[in-house]
Amino acid sequence: MAVTPISEMNVLGKRLVVRADLNVPIQDGKVSDDTRIARFAEGMRPLIAEGARLIILTHMGRPKGVLEPTLSVDKLRRSLSEHLGVPVKFSDVSADPAAEIHAKGLQDGEVLLCENVRFNRGEEVNDPELARRYAALGDFYVNDAFSCAHRAHASTAAITQFLPAFAGPLLMAEIAALTKALEAPQRPSVAIVGGAKISTKIAVLKHLVQKLDAVIIGGGMANTFLFGRGAPMGSSLHEADQIETVREIEALAEKSGCAIHLPEDVVVSREFRAGADGTTVAWDACPEDQMILDAGPKALAAFQQVLEGARTILWNGPLGAFEIPPFDQATMALARTAAELTRANRCVSVAGGGDTVAALNAAGVADDFTYVSTAGGAFLEWLEGRELPGIAALQSAQHAA
Repeated sequence: MAVTPISEMNVLGKRLVVRADLNVPIQDGKVSDDTRIARFAEGMRPLIAEGARLIILTHMGRPKGVLEPTLSVDKLRRSLSEHLGVPVKFSDVSADPAAEIHAKGLQDGEVLLCENVRFNRGEEVNDPELARRYAALGDFYVNDAFSCAHRAHASTAAITQFLPAFAGPLLMAEIAALTKALEAPQRPSVAIVGGAKISTKIAVLKHLVQKLDAVIIGGGMANTFLFGRGAPMGSSLHEADQIETVREIEALAEKSGCAIHLPEDVVVSREFRAGADGTTVAWDACPEDQMILDAGPKALAAFQQVLEGARTILWNGPLGAFEIPPFDQATMALARTAAELTRANRCVSVAGGGDTVAALNAAGVADDFTYVSTAGGAFLEWLEGRELPGIAALQSAQHAA
């Protein structure tokens, strides 16, 4: 069942209760990275121009139902106003008669930001009474926070029981990009999956090897696969207790016709620090007193060859210790290859996850990818094939619309 985008509705004079994710970094009381605010505002400006009255609900941090002044969202107002192009009013509550008064006083094209929804005790337990109070603020509910869609909270799930419910522009873009990359990919389709531990991405790997044509595995996860094939690990990060999981993933891949690509050479070092000396050795030749910290040049060339033939690239996780040069080389180089192929219209590229976004930014190629998700946990759960409560709530609520 599909969700209905708010763009299909006549919003003139309508109060839209919009769930956003504006949980951005704050330094010295000011927004230090406004990327999320800018992306959110881009989708909201056309609605404002059409005469919608926006009531924005968002969270910041994890106050657990307690009013914590340092986590007030009031400090977002200046940046939000700059990006929306209109003044932003503020309600120091988000579910209270006072908030209703503010919301009902809005004129066409005006915007109200409500206080941190996680100050409310019922928010994270999906309390229907709290959701009813949120719903009292507006005429339509709009979920534009894919990054919160894996949480069944009052402002993402229960509220859909009380208002006609729609998907916002960012949410629609995220669903479209991920569906295109995973559910209906142009083939050959390739995933790059990296990171420290297999144990955190078992479900992701099992799902991907049954959906795509190839999976490139890097980082500490690759070490565990190599260990399973008999490679010595020295002092490398790996999970010796996950060998059975490795076998299961490999069996699923073979059954599904998905090729698993591992590094054929690796960069090792005695020290895990910036500027440390690194040596390239074969995949099965890590010395006892050293650790694997990156994929080697042969591995990189082989991975690049896989991408050259791909029509869809899905990326989650770095190939090595990308945050510590010189062990960032494989991740940076492969990111640039994916970006070049995307720019040449030879593939669709979708990336997500905190480390992945940081790596693409460090390589200077984030803007070249077809789509970069900042959703974190929701992105991972989508890769696992799990139903996201926030999306499911929009789907089941369509009768109200």
